[in-house]
Parts: sequence; structure tokens; C-alpha cells
Amino acid sequence: MDKAKQIKLQRFADEIATEVDLTLGIYKAFSSIEREIFVPQGFRHWAYKLDALPIKANQWISSPITVAKMTVYLEPEGADNVLEIGCGSGYQAAILSKLFRRVFTIERIEALLKEAKERFKALEIDNIHTRLDDGQRGWRQYAPFDRILFSASTKKIPDTIFSQLADGGILVAPIEKGNEQIITQFIKKGTDITEIPKESCLFVPVKNGIE
Repeated sequence: MDKAKQIKLQRFADEIATEVDLTLGIYKAFSSIEREIFVPQGFRHWAYKLDALPIKANQWISSPITVAKMTVYLEPEGADNVLEIGCGSGYQAAILSKLFRRVFTIERIEALLKEAKERFKALEIDNIHTRLDDGQRGWRQYAPFDRILFSASTKKIPDTIFSQLADGGILVAPIEKGNEQIITQFIKKGTDITEIPKESCLFVPVKNGIE
């Protein structure tokens, strides 16, 4: 990466850090992943603004602030692997790839997953494992996961997902409550799940099946 791009990414991370209390590891992740690669060509001049942007299939790449908050609430330090439900553009997974040894990400829209995989390859990220599926089923083959992240909103976390979360693990998801969505952190200890609401957010909803 050239010097000018490095400076631009560092300024971007600095701007995010004025809004979200980043750990050094998360700050470095935002300083090393080029967001412009994950947005449509026509929006690349907006890539380093703190805004959500539209992508294919009526989906969105979340604002960098939202990506940062979700990542912080995952508490990645000391965790080995993470499952993401809703790969989308792949940007969140790319950030997670700098913080976890293994990232597993599921996407239900084939066209989005194809593009995300091409981006991971272009960035030479080799610790992200992808799957085309309904993410609400999880990925039992590689469970249990130390961390699980929903990148789409849901009314309720399926029991099958909690069963794939490791003991002591953390799950972060936007939960639909009435007319709003709340970023919520779930901590699993034995058979107990502690639910900690964090703050309002806006995500596209989880949908069933594959397209």
C-alpha cells in the first residue's frame, strides 16, 4: 500500500476513534482495510465518509461507525474464531480478519458473496471462510464459535445459533424491538444467556432462504 493511501486510512481510523472508543487492535484493523474496495464504483468518492452506502441487491454497507461499534461489542481480544451471519460487501468480515485467527461468514445472496470473495482475494486475506446459505442455520461443522455477529436485524436469535456459541462466548446482534433496532450483546455461561442492550441502530432484516 502506498504512503498516501496509508495516511488516508489512518485519518479515517482517527475519525472513527473520535466517535467510538477503539482498542489498539481495532484501530489498526480500520487503518489497514481499504473501504473503497467494498463500495460500488460510483460511490468510491464517499468510501471514507462515515456513512452507510447502498450496494447490490437492495443491501447496504454499514457506516464505519456501526461496523466499529459492532466490533467493539464483540470484545475480540483473546478470541480465536468468529461467525458472521450476513457477509454483504465483506467489509465487516475483512475488519474481523485482522482481529481473529479464523473468520467464518455466511451470505444468502450469491451475487454478493461472489463479489466479497473476489475482494478478499484481491486484498490477499486468506483466513476468511465463506458459505452460501441461510445464516440462521449457522455453520455447525466449525462450531463452537468464540464470537458470533449478526450483520442483519432479527426479532429473536435462533436456539441453533446459541447452541453453536462457545461457553463464555459473546454474540452481538441488532434486535428488533417494536419500531426500533437495538445493538444487543449476549454472553453465554453454561446454559445461561445474559442479554445486554447497547444502543439504537439500523440494519436490513434477516431473510429466509438463498437467492
